[in-house]
Amino acid sequence: MTNIDWKDKKNLTMLADFYEFTMANGYFEYDMEDKIAYFDMFFRSIPDNGGFAIMAGVEQLIGYLKNLKFNDEDIEYFRSKNLFSEGFLDYLKNFKFECDVWAIPEGTPIFPHEPIVTVRGPIIQAQIVETMILLTINHQSLIATKANRIVRAAKGRAVMEFGSRRAQGYEGAILGARAAYIGGCIGTACTIVDRDFDVPALGTMAHSWIQMFPTELEAFKAYAKLYPDSCVLLVDTYNVLESGVPNAIKTFKEDVVPKGYRPKGIRIDSGDIAYLSKEARKMLDEAGFEDCPIVASSSLDEYVIRELLSQGAKIDSFGVGERLITAKSEPVFGGVYKLSAVEENEQVVPKIKVSENVGKITIPGFKQVYRLFDKCSGKAIADVIALYDETIDDSKPYEIFHPLYTWKRKTITNFYAKKLLVKIFDGGESVYESPNIEEIKNYCNEQVGTLWEEVLRFEKPHKYFVDLSKPLWDIKNKLLEKHR
Repeated sequence: MTNIDWKDKKNLTMLADFYEFTMANGYFEYDMEDKIAYFDMFFRSIPDNGGFAIMAGVEQLIGYLKNLKFNDEDIEYFRSKNLFSEGFLDYLKNFKFECDVWAIPEGTPIFPHEPIVTVRGPIIQAQIVETMILLTINHQSLIATKANRIVRAAKGRAVMEFGSRRAQGYEGAILGARAAYIGGCIGTACTIVDRDFDVPALGTMAHSWIQMFPTELEAFKAYAKLYPDSCVLLVDTYNVLESGVPNAIKTFKEDVVPKGYRPKGIRIDSGDIAYLSKEARKMLDEAGFEDCPIVASSSLDEYVIRELLSQGAKIDSFGVGERLITAKSEPVFGGVYKLSAVEENEQVVPKIKVSENVGKITIPGFKQVYRLFDKCSGKAIADVIALYDETIDDSKPYEIFHPLYTWKRKTITNFYAKKLLVKIFDGGESVYESPNIEEIKNYCNEQVGTLWEEVLRFEKPHKYFVDLSKPLWDIKNKLLEKHR
């Protein structure tokens, strides 16, 4: 359990785009406040041209939705704008969240255009949560996706999140580290994330520690005296091969091994890391420290890590900072939140947004996402976006087809179908218990393992099938014809 309950602590109701409130006032003035609407959050493209993204942030979304309320200060702020009716302000004063919400669980691989969060409820309520749903899921999904790419590039070597000081603000550091752990990192340099989320805090020393002592050797020995059982020494303050590694070896021999411990590693933070790691490995091995790991840091990402390993670098783990915590190569997860249906006379009426840009045409209706898995290999074959009350019968063959190029068809056999969207709120009440962070991380690793190697490629990955069911495709096509 965490010391700060990030699920329940903060009321961020006012963190919303202003137009959500002007629209909400309009809905109220036109007696539409009780009209039931459906909204979907989805994204249109995968960061870094990858094959998939990772869902993250559901726990924080639940905390936000559980705390929706307007206080007197909020009401006075709206009154001061001279835009909102007193009736609407009374509505906000007595506001109670009553929506149903579905989400794909954290750690699940997700793909463009499929709903990853769906909200059903009174239009005002469903509208004003737009900004925070997008903010919460976009950020953590972006960082979890980037972390997973970096972890896969490391090919089984540990990756530590070292980016707090370069993050975009406090919660960017904290929740970004949480998301990085979900994506596969083994821990973080950010202490508060260990305290509040049970993500292991990791780290040793900065160059300043070494500079504070008369010599590098004295700095190493002082550190080893304090932490003989967890001694990792930073060897690049002055000269890695001329002094850093030799002084580390001397310290290990004189101040660590005699106390019954083995060295936990050296860290190289600058220079030609591939070359330096190979030379350092030779020196450590010759000194009898074949078991001493080498840690590398310094502006790393998945591309640099792949290059280092392809050059034969002798690195056992990586500390990755700014390029992970900011997803520097593509720092935007383009999730959007769009109206997909309304209820009229107790019937769900699909709605569509049409655009000359085909990628911006929305998928109408109240939907569920099915993932089809091969029974023999356990691998994911395709996702099918279906109407919510549809059932995919996995006891018989099922035909999937490309939603644009409909002649591209494939019949799936010997598979099982799994619903991805799970209900997290029922009538405004939370009905979902978030797994702990370790369970989410393990689930993520397991689910990424269900993807074919071709989908995992960094360059030109295979495009995973995300298709529409025939009934849903018919509804979309009919609406496109209507609005032609």
